[in-house]
Amino acid sequence: MSTESEQQYDPSAEAVESAASGRRELKPPKASGVHLEQGAKVPSASPAAQSGPEHVVEPVAYDAILLSGFGGPEGQDDVLPFLRNVTRGRGISDERLEEVAHHYRRFGGVSPINDQNRLLRQGLKAALAEAGLDLPVYWGNRNWAPYLDEALESAAGDGIRRMIAIPTSAYSSYSSCRQYREDWADALEASGTQGIIQIDKVRQFFSHPGFIQPFIEGVRDGIAAAAQAGHDASNVEVLFSTHSIPTQDAELSGAGLFTDVDGGGYAAQHLAVAEEVMAAAAPGVSWQLVYQSRSGPPSQPWLEPDINDALEALEHRSAVLIVPLGFVSDHMEVIWDLDTEAIETADRLGLWSLRTATPGTHPAFVGALVDLVQERIVGRPVEARANATTLGPWFDVCRPGCCANKRLGFSPAIAGLQP
Repeated sequence: MSTESEQQYDPSAEAVESAASGRRELKPPKASGVHLEQGAKVPSASPAAQSGPEHVVEPVAYDAILLSGFGGPEGQDDVLPFLRNVTRGRGISDERLEEVAHHYRRFGGVSPINDQNRLLRQGLKAALAEAGLDLPVYWGNRNWAPYLDEALESAAGDGIRRMIAIPTSAYSSYSSCRQYREDWADALEASGTQGIIQIDKVRQFFSHPGFIQPFIEGVRDGIAAAAQAGHDASNVEVLFSTHSIPTQDAELSGAGLFTDVDGGGYAAQHLAVAEEVMAAAAPGVSWQLVYQSRSGPPSQPWLEPDINDALEALEHRSAVLIVPLGFVSDHMEVIWDLDTEAIETADRLGLWSLRTATPGTHPAFVGALVDLVQERIVGRPVEARANATTLGPWFDVCRPGCCANKRLGFSPAIAGLQP
């Protein structure tokens, strides 16, 4: 299978640099194919998921969990190689990458994401033990060390044969779901574990009450803080912020169920969560969904409004709460685009502002991840699954073509029906 990314990507220069430095700087190459058991419709899946049911209600005995992160640099020398991994196949020069690199360089070249995932892994281990689940947690990243293929090599060496993967992303889109599935396929082939390790994934967990609870608490506490600072709730605007994505990608998100919704399933899922948060935390307070971290050429439409434009357009408000609804933890996009740029915009406009917390290692969130694993272990019926919005519980097995990227074409992916 040939893709745009395979045609454009030449790793030779980076490979020389990596060998010279003694550091591994390259993520695994794109997989050339996937492994399908005889008669299976879903590659590298457990027997219960191989036929592609929307929800798997047959109990599955897993050997381990694969906690899957985006990855981030942990020093100045890591920044450019990391960004090359993130943008592989797009033909972006190092000069352009340096325009983004300064966000990381301002913080010593270190993204908080890896430490966040280390803490999440520790919390997950503790919560699993408390629930009586003897499952090791392997951690791998898509774009920086520890890489996913390294995690799979380690797991295979430990005798692991069946894993359930938890991506650190709650919503449906190419970048937040399908790209994880593609990178798992890449990692299986690169690690030599294709046909050895089976990997299922937990459902997209945007609608799980444990994911939503930290945001409810954040908004509730934020409204109280604004009141203490002298701002009545009628003067507060709540801005739910998430990463912007290309409009074309958004329209293809959500298994084709949201063709009549601007922003497709990606926007619809965020709106459903925001509605639940506001109903529980601050009914009657004004709010809107906004976007951040846009990249790509100006000619390419992306989801709007940008959070800074939304701040500029506010009228009859004296305070804003910024809620990082699209993020599991404090990524660079949170500490730069929100804590730095958006807060500076609010200050310039004379608005009192507060950014609420991401779920991070909140006990309710960690408990939700354990519950997502448990529902697959016991084969929990759909009607008995934890769900707080009208759009869930989401699919266990991704549907054909779900969250496609038309610019890049279909690359090998697991945990879903082909293509």
